[in-house]
Amino acid sequence: MHIHRTPEEIAADKQRYEEHQRIGLEFSPTTFPTASPRPAPAPAADSVLMTRSLPGGWYTTLHIAKGEVLRLAPQGAASAVALAVWSAQDTAERMNLPDTVKLQWTTELKKGRVVFSDMGRVMLSIVEDSSGAHDVLTGGSTPATIAQYDNPRLRNTRENMVLAAAKLGLGKSDLMPLFNLFAPVRVDAEGKFEWRGGMIGDGEWIELRAEMDLMIALSNCPHPMDPKAGEVPAPVELTKLKAAPVLADDLCRTATAEAQRGFENNAKAEG
Repeated sequence: MHIHRTPEEIAADKQRYEEHQRIGLEFSPTTFPTASPRPAPAPAADSVLMTRSLPGGWYTTLHIAKGEVLRLAPQGAASAVALAVWSAQDTAERMNLPDTVKLQWTTELKKGRVVFSDMGRVMLSIVEDSSGAHDVLTGGSTPATIAQYDNPRLRNTRENMVLAAAKLGLGKSDLMPLFNLFAPVRVDAEGKFEWRGGMIGDGEWIELRAEMDLMIALSNCPHPMDPKAGEVPAPVELTKLKAAPVLADDLCRTATAEAQRGFENNAKAEG
């Protein structure tokens, strides 16, 4: 059934949306911390729980306990790492990028931002990040996007993630829109996606702190918009670090009212 809305009703809805946006943006800090220095400093030896190299074109799965930190560091070009996340306690709860963007009023997920689940809880905090060049909008590569290169050594994100999900006891229907790390996709003045390669360089890294027990799948395939998408990417070094105390004024926990409510939801679920 089609519901007719008057111009006045549409204008009122727009005004309410803009007011919500204004309140959200005014609550957020006017400046976020500067990007993390490149390259990443070596972690303390006694803080390292695991190290693993994710070869170009391949995938892996990890279990990350609450408070632990996952560091990702590409070792060369064309390494756009696709990330999928589920709650280890209940895999029906999964990463939700549309809500993550909507609740923080931005598509620029960088140091100080968080990643929400589809149940309004915080799954990950971005505690370190050298570029802010990550993509929440376009998804990863597929068999169709790599077919044009006629390179039998190329693999694609879609098929990798299906295999990774199976290793976790999950299926295609459990996959969600993916968070593409080290993929500088932005929207230009005409509303078109563009690849801003100047945003990334050598020595990039990011650290993600788990805010609940998580299952994670990662795929190291070139982003379909990358000019080097026809090349097998460099490996990515993965390091899992021990949990450390979180300060009361931790930016990820306090930057926005929405993030604060998300952490409150975490506490209620745990309590």
